[in-house]
Amino acid sequence: MTSSTTTALLSRKGVLTWSAVLLTVGLTTSACQSVTPDAAAQGTPSASASASASTTTSPAAAVTITPRDGAKSVRPDAPVTVKASNGTLSEVTMTAASGASIEGELSADKSVWTATGGLKPKTTYTVTAKAENADGASTSTTSTLRTLTPKDTANYTVIPSSGVVGVGMPVVIQFVSPVDKDKRADIEKRVTVSATPAVKGTWGWLDGRQLIFRPSKYWKSGSKVHVTADVAGIETKKDLWTATNADTTFTVGSAMISTVNTQTHRMTVTQNGKVLRTLKVSTGRPGSKTETRSGIKVILSRESEHTMDSTTVGIPKGQPGYYRLKTEWAMRLTWSGEFLHSAPWSVGSQGSANVSHGCTNLSPSDAKWLFDHSKMGDVVKFVGSSRGLEEYNGYTMWNQTAAQWGQKSALAS
Repeated sequence: MTSSTTTALLSRKGVLTWSAVLLTVGLTTSACQSVTPDAAAQGTPSASASASASTTTSPAAAVTITPRDGAKSVRPDAPVTVKASNGTLSEVTMTAASGASIEGELSADKSVWTATGGLKPKTTYTVTAKAENADGASTSTTSTLRTLTPKDTANYTVIPSSGVVGVGMPVVIQFVSPVDKDKRADIEKRVTVSATPAVKGTWGWLDGRQLIFRPSKYWKSGSKVHVTADVAGIETKKDLWTATNADTTFTVGSAMISTVNTQTHRMTVTQNGKVLRTLKVSTGRPGSKTETRSGIKVILSRESEHTMDSTTVGIPKGQPGYYRLKTEWAMRLTWSGEFLHSAPWSVGSQGSANVSHGCTNLSPSDAKWLFDHSKMGDVVKFVGSSRGLEEYNGYTMWNQTAAQWGQKSALAS
């Protein structure tokens, strides 16, 4: 009894076991047979579809800003660059704490941005950049830097600063201290002159302190001129840096061009090509150290009163030739001290003899009339003297051709 029961149980277990195996095989066979082209077309995942779904996205774009974030004592002339890897730059801004923007240039492939505007010393700048990878995903980066504090500042003035000037007035960027020769090109590259009507002209260095622009010919009356000096952040000599930019606008007035003949003792004054008056004058004694210089001069300044002092031209008090005279209606022509001015003490010689210390003497009434009709930048040409005009002695560039003046450019080849 017991034995037969046991056999039945084993037999039952065997049936169950083989049934399970047959069921498993049957299911496997059925599954393989059901993957048909039609079934796949109805949405059953295929091997290729599964591979596509698992493909990774493009790597994120990375942005590198140089100098590094938080950099200090950065030279204002140091390059500032923004570079993108694994993508392209879509936006770059650089601003000072004041809000002023710095211009920049983006490379053709949009991978590198380089600052082109000059940085000012002792200033904090913020650079913000955005780059996109191949999928259009953006990466943003912000960085700050601070420029160095210079030991001293290279100060300069733009002349004229405004107003109405004569047709011979040049544009002058005048520095307090001389600019090193190897720094002059840096200055020259960052100054511009635009005029209406347009003119051709040339920059040149009169000396180490004066960068001068002159048109090829005298300005046309009525011209509007705008000057921009984006020169902040240039080391003009060791530890001496420019700290500011500047710009100015001026207008060119009537063409007042006069000629002084030292031999006939006459001054012919013209306005826009028409003779207004011929004035009697007395100039410097011929053959002396104070003989009036020949050449084309430009009125540098006008003063209703000016004290003439021989010590400024090397004749000290107590020495022969010393003088100290208060004059009226003075118009400066040279840095060495030649003026057009009123000289009531020499009226008797005006028109017939040269008795001055180098200035052009006029009667009080003629000097007042000339003063009222003159302005800074008017042209006065002197002829008849054997003494030449030194190149540095005033705005003397009109004594050279435009091509000759152009050779004084720091950018001349």
